[in-house]
Amino acid sequence: MASAPLIDTSQLITSPTADEALELHFRQHPRISEAATDPWDVSRAELYSKDLWRVPFAEMREKAPINKVEQSAFGAFWNVTTHKPIQHIEALPEIYSSDVSKGGITIADPKEGDDFRLPMFIAMDRPKHTGQRRTVAPAFTPAEMKRMEEEIRLRTAETLDSLPWNKPFDWVEKVSVELATGMLAILFGFPWADRHLLTFWSDWAGDVEISNIPELDGHRRTILFQLGAYFQGLWNERVNAPPTPDLISMMIHSDAMNHMDQMEFMGNLVLLIVGGNDTTRNTMSGLAYGLNQFPGERAKLQADPALIPNAVQEIIRWQTPLAHMRRTALEDHDLFGHEIKKDDKVLLWYISANRDESVFPEADKLIVDRENARRHLAFGYGIHRCVGARLAELQIRILLEEMHKRRMQVNPTGQLRRVHACFVHGFREMEVEISKY
Repeated sequence: MASAPLIDTSQLITSPTADEALELHFRQHPRISEAATDPWDVSRAELYSKDLWRVPFAEMREKAPINKVEQSAFGAFWNVTTHKPIQHIEALPEIYSSDVSKGGITIADPKEGDDFRLPMFIAMDRPKHTGQRRTVAPAFTPAEMKRMEEEIRLRTAETLDSLPWNKPFDWVEKVSVELATGMLAILFGFPWADRHLLTFWSDWAGDVEISNIPELDGHRRTILFQLGAYFQGLWNERVNAPPTPDLISMMIHSDAMNHMDQMEFMGNLVLLIVGGNDTTRNTMSGLAYGLNQFPGERAKLQADPALIPNAVQEIIRWQTPLAHMRRTALEDHDLFGHEIKKDDKVLLWYISANRDESVFPEADKLIVDRENARRHLAFGYGIHRCVGARLAELQIRILLEEMHKRRMQVNPTGQLRRVHACFVHGFREMEVEISKY
């Protein structure tokens, strides 16, 4: 593991968490009902924290797969809810921009006159996107996956062996967060004793709802600058050292990324931290919840571990840990009969496309041997497809394999809290008990 960076960690803000800050804010400022004038305004966070999102998306897929919401907390936007048009848009990056200067990849817009923007390669268009993506891609090649597999398996086994049997505990904290955060620490060569900071930063960076609360948005910026300072310490330690496989060293030794300014450096850190933490973490929680929802499918998987690789794809499809990505039209465009105007905000609802019944029969059901599970769009499509997809798949596969070795069945008790957000789709807390099968 890396040595400690040249920064006093005792001075870092580590409390409250983003979740605690939001809860305190809404306790002090009770929310007006989020009931929408447009029933298809699926930007409302309560749809996800209360698990009510399936009905409006099903209605849209049936009646108007592409439709426009004129008013929301995030302004006007287009909903794109089915598989084919989302792939179509993702295949046209010269028309539908991801660039932060045009609006970026989430539904939230920069405030007028606000120059606090975090460029990151997922929120860049070509050609700059290409060079920066190529810089970090070597960390996720098949050869790197093979190199890391033994360590991931060891850490997963140690985590599972530390769990209490037949006693309640929080699966999110003890398993999902622990494994996802540990993996990030390995990728960055991050000081192991400080790895909890990665989870803390990920939650503050990934919650788009905070952007609509000025005092919390300001607090988030302070936290992100502290993230940048910490990683600058790591950069300074390694800048004159020989290349190593960690992501910081890859950036240092890359012509595309070794001259990033502070905001671009922070932006790419946020991308890699949120992308590597929230997505894997929430899929690991989703597998515990989802397999319990479909006991027949769980029994099928328990009886035949050869189904595990396919089950990984199906669990990712069924959970969809990032609900949407956003694009902004660079020109007027006819999208299957809908007139998209230049500068229109277009929301690609992966969470809905992965329930598209024309592609995935019985789409609301988790089916571990589903033949086309790999067609899911949870990792995106085209030039912006998740660069760490192989690593996420590997971690989830190993988790299922190690659970199978221990004949470990996860039984949620019913006590859970979901993320209150329309971007990250997952769980804050999930009480479970584990038993032998």
